[in-house]
Amino acid sequence: MRITAVIMAGGRGERFWPKSRNNFPKQFLSLTDDGETMIQKTVARLSELVNTEDIYIVTNKNYYELVRDQLPELPDGNIILEPASRNTAPCIGLAATVIKKRCGDAVMLVLPSDHLIRFNRMFIDTLKTAVSVAEKGSSLTTIGITPTYPETGYGYIHFDGEDGCQAGVYKVRRFVEKPNIELAKEYVNSGEYLWNSGMFIWKISSIEANLRKYLPDMTSGMERIYDSVDTDRFTETVEKEFPLFRSESIDFGVMEKASDVYTIPGNFGWDDVGSWLALERINKTNEYGNMVRGDVISINTKNTIVQGNKKLIATVGVEDLVIVDTDDALLICSKDSTQDVKKVIENLKICNRNELV
Repeated sequence: MRITAVIMAGGRGERFWPKSRNNFPKQFLSLTDDGETMIQKTVARLSELVNTEDIYIVTNKNYYELVRDQLPELPDGNIILEPASRNTAPCIGLAATVIKKRCGDAVMLVLPSDHLIRFNRMFIDTLKTAVSVAEKGSSLTTIGITPTYPETGYGYIHFDGEDGCQAGVYKVRRFVEKPNIELAKEYVNSGEYLWNSGMFIWKISSIEANLRKYLPDMTSGMERIYDSVDTDRFTETVEKEFPLFRSESIDFGVMEKASDVYTIPGNFGWDDVGSWLALERINKTNEYGNMVRGDVISINTKNTIVQGNKKLIATVGVEDLVIVDTDDALLICSKDSTQDVKKVIENLKICNRNELV
C-alpha cells in the first residue's frame, strides 16, 4: 500500500519569541548546530520510508514562500494552504481529502513539523511497525514516547500492558490531559503511561470514517473540497469551506472517542522543542553548562542560554538565564519562566505593537 506523510506546519511557536514571529514561526528556524531548519529535518528523516512526491505540508497560507524556499524538492501541489487556523482535526481532514483524491486508500503518517529525533533508525523502525498495523485493519495508531521524567507539560496515553494486535503494539485505554506533578510522578512510576507525541498513523479510509462519525459537520465541506482537488476551483473551494469547520484537535475530536486505537512506545530520542530550554538538550554546552551562539563573552556565567545576533553580548555573574537577541528585540528570561514567554506576545498585542509579534 502506498505510504504518504502529512507534516503539520501551521503553528506559531510563541514560546520561541523573539526569534519566532507571525511571519517566521519556529518550524522554519534553525535551532541546531548543523544549520538545518526544523521542517527540513522533519522531511529529511522520512526519506527512507516515504517518496518525496508523497510528502505533503499543511501550513498557513502566509507561509507558502517559506515552505517553497526551504523545501524546493517538494511538488508545488503538495503544499496545502489553510486559509484560517482551525486546529489539527480540520488540518488532517483536509490533507486526507487531497491524498484520497490522488492516491486512493493510502497509509497516512501525520507528523508535527517542529520535533527533533535523535535516533532516526529507531524512529523509522517504529513507523514501519505502525504502517503494518494500519495496512491490516481500520485502527488508528499513535506513537507514544516512553517518559523519562514526570513532565507536566505533555498529555499522556494510558495503555494496556499486554500486546494488542501484534507484538509491541498496545491498546489505548484513554488519553489524559496534562497532569500536575503528583499525577505525573504516578504515571511515570506505573509504567503504563506514555507521553502523547502528536504523531499518528492510519489508512485514509480509517481516519475518514472516524471523522464522519465524530465530526460529522465537516463531511459535506470535505466532499466539496474532494470534488475540487486538482482543478482550478480548489483554492477557492478551500477558502470557502475550511473556515466553516469547527476548530478542534484530533485528540479531543477523534482519538479520545474512538474505540479501535493503538499506541507504539517510542524510544528514539524525541524532543518536542517546546521552549528555549530545549537548546541545551539538543546542542552542546560548554564546561560551565552554557549554550552560546554568536559574539558572546561570558564571565562567571553558568547554565545560561545565549542566542546572539549582530552585537556583542557580555554576561557577568549570572546563571540560569535565557538571553536571545534579534534586530528589534531582546529577551532576558529566567529558565524557570520560559513557558511564560508567550505572555510577552499577549502584551505586545494589547499595546498594538504588532510589528514585534
